[in-house]
Amino acid sequence: MKLSQRLQYILEQIPPGSVLADIGSDHALLPVAAVESGRASKAVAGEVNEGPLRAARKQVADAGLADRIDVRHGNGLQVLDDGEADVITIAGMGGALIATILDEGTDKLRGVRQLVLQPNVGEDMLRKWLLHSGWVVTCEHILEEDGKIYEILTALPESQSPLSQEDLYAQVQLAGGCTLTSALLLRMGPHLVKAPNEVFFKKWQGEIAKLQSVLKQVERSELESAREKREELQRQIEQLEEVLACLQKDRP
Repeated sequence: MKLSQRLQYILEQIPPGSVLADIGSDHALLPVAAVESGRASKAVAGEVNEGPLRAARKQVADAGLADRIDVRHGNGLQVLDDGEADVITIAGMGGALIATILDEGTDKLRGVRQLVLQPNVGEDMLRKWLLHSGWVVTCEHILEEDGKIYEILTALPESQSPLSQEDLYAQVQLAGGCTLTSALLLRMGPHLVKAPNEVFFKKWQGEIAKLQSVLKQVERSELESAREKREELQRQIEQLEEVLACLQKDRP
């Protein structure tokens, strides 16, 4: 089975022999690849929508893995029994939705030793949830595929992480006088800013362009609230431009 780059990277984060739960599994490509490769000894594929659920069941049956991959219909972590999985993957949703799924299924996270999460948007919201819920982001990856940019976050429970939250989000001083505050690290990715690649710069140049577009629209208004919004947008644009310039200087 040929996986996309995105799913292949997620697969490589799963420790060999794991019991995997893939939530929002779609066609169950990841659980099938995980079991076939030995990354997972068995897996649960959870899916709430009927169409993908049928596709997942067919995928698992065609692979001859119905005895090792259980495809279940349900919302979020409700498809799991307590302590059933030790690795959970959630990919292809907004960061806020992933955070909600994890928050509503906190009781199902006992015994889980690793989360591998790929939000389509709202990565900062997901990092904030992990920070305040006892999960340390130990690895981040950013890639572009088919014209879309994806970030993948791997997180461990604080008790099992070699890295503390304090160290992860400690203020960083860059060449050129820029300071990466904890708020910026949450927004841009504490690991990604320390080794930015071309995709990282492309993403944030795109984010600056979006902010500039919003600024142009706000500038048409004479309301007092619009003035405050303009100032905030200008502050964000200047801050991000400064950080990108400093990160370019810091590159080897």
